[in-house]
Amino acid sequence: MATRLRKTRKLRGGRHMGWGQVAQHRSFGHKGGLGRSGHLKHLASTVIKEDQDHFGHESTHRPVSVSIITKKWINVRDLDDLFAKSGKSENSKKVLDLTTLEYDKLLGGGKITNAYTIKVKYASNSAQEKIKTAGGEIILPNQKFPEKTDKEVTNNDG
Repeated sequence: MATRLRKTRKLRGGRHMGWGQVAQHRSFGHKGGLGRSGHLKHLASTVIKEDQDHFGHESTHRPVSVSIITKKWINVRDLDDLFAKSGKSENSKKVLDLTTLEYDKLLGGGKITNAYTIKVKYASNSAQEKIKTAGGEIILPNQKFPEKTDKEVTNNDG
């Protein structure tokens, strides 16, 4: 075919030369970019379908379970201030319900001077020891009733 009869001869005077308005046949337009561009934007569904292990975990789920994480905690040293704000006295006992105050765990940092009855989801071993040496008690969810002392057990038997 003669060059003068080809379609490109008619397009020579136009600005786009048959390659559209943008980029004039310079890049890879229909692919969505070069290399790994767009993997977090417009090609995210392709990554989920074809390369599930791309980010090191399953991309549609959290890598850590939410229920395991301790969100709010308090130290033993802060119990006096907390009792002054929102504590109750029942039968000459100082009662702190940390579950209603949305504390998940009691830690053993600091010293305690007063005896408290504390209800909490989790407590560290050092916190439990410090509360018991001060004369208080800790009520955990798996422990439904307070522990009986040796005197109470012997009195009920005889």
